[in-house]
Amino acid sequence: MASLTNCEEQQEPFILSNSWPKTQESDKKWKGFGGFVLVHAGAGYHSESKAKEYKHVCKRACQRAVEQLKSGALAVEAVAAALVELEDSPFTNAGMGSNLNLSGEIECDASIMDGKSLHYGAVGAISGIKNPILVANRLLTEAQKGKLSAGRIPPCFLVGQGAQDWAVGHGIPPCPSEKLTTKYSLSAYKRNKRKMELAENMDMGHNQAKRRRLSSENENGSGCLDTVGAIVVDLEGNVAAAVSSGGLAMKHPGRVGQAAHYGCGCWAENASDMISYSTAVSTSGCGEHLIRTMLARECSSAMQSEDAHQALLEAMQNKFISSPFLGSEGRVLGGVIVLRCCRCVEAQPSPNIQGLLVEFLWSHTTESMCVGYMSAQDSKAKTHISRLPPGTVPGQSLAIEGGVCRLMSSSD
Repeated sequence: MASLTNCEEQQEPFILSNSWPKTQESDKKWKGFGGFVLVHAGAGYHSESKAKEYKHVCKRACQRAVEQLKSGALAVEAVAAALVELEDSPFTNAGMGSNLNLSGEIECDASIMDGKSLHYGAVGAISGIKNPILVANRLLTEAQKGKLSAGRIPPCFLVGQGAQDWAVGHGIPPCPSEKLTTKYSLSAYKRNKRKMELAENMDMGHNQAKRRRLSSENENGSGCLDTVGAIVVDLEGNVAAAVSSGGLAMKHPGRVGQAAHYGCGCWAENASDMISYSTAVSTSGCGEHLIRTMLARECSSAMQSEDAHQALLEAMQNKFISSPFLGSEGRVLGGVIVLRCCRCVEAQPSPNIQGLLVEFLWSHTTESMCVGYMSAQDSKAKTHISRLPPGTVPGQSLAIEGGVCRLMSSSD
């Protein structure tokens, strides 16, 4: 399935440019870009009965980010705000309502990347924190301040108890795990635990088919939903990306998924002399599949091609589904949201009007993926649950959709 939908129709021809002309940067103050945000509530399975809740949380996350952008916040601040909203929803597998591990505890992963500075912050297997993305973001901002006392290098990635201690030491309050557990996550844990105990008590031999069926049911259940994320471009054309996850259901304690790994969970990089487009990516799905393919960075690199839609299609097919690093996997499960942007000027130059052209896409090999998007020029966010076409096999097929948005800016 491959379709392209427009966020905003282009009515005038545009010429693309990597940067503002220097005279415009120095002589004029520009306003009106506002920015753009694209969020996802996980690649996995989204039931029709909860579709309204998934769309609603994506809409709120978009609105939260746009509020930040309108107030003049940079992309990295706006993307963190979107993630807090996604983590606070009991329907997503991140922060509140995260999957429980084998021991019945919540351990979360999160990361954030700033395309302007290229700094990155991440936490893995962190417990007792309501919003892991805030810890990741604080790691990023602290690292931007430079070296610590005695010339020590500040951390960008912390895990476990050390991550929680660092967070509390930097003013982020702890939160008891029981307050992060919801009736949905607890019932899913009890259900999965019963299935595991039943499977482990079976003899191999003639019961093997039943064991496989139970395993398949667990993989396709609501607990398979993994990872929420967002990508943003701000009024200055900076990009940022973030991702947060409660991890796979019934994971081993201490397991760290792609949401914390560099180049696997998210990626953001402003345009430079080396690359033509600013890009931002956030991933979701089976963490082990996304880690072994470094899918976020692969998709970002692919976005430097002329045709963004075709480039993402080929990246998902060649770098993910058919990746030699996943050759032994029967089904490769994951999804991405991607944006790329560049400055543009009208074909007949207007000295007072400039623009930012944003191409945004999402793709997944899972049964479904819920997304939402909004520009600062929109009155409300648009949401959509993308699904694989009927008859296709999850993990072996993919869906890809997206759109184009033109953000306008004028000078004083």
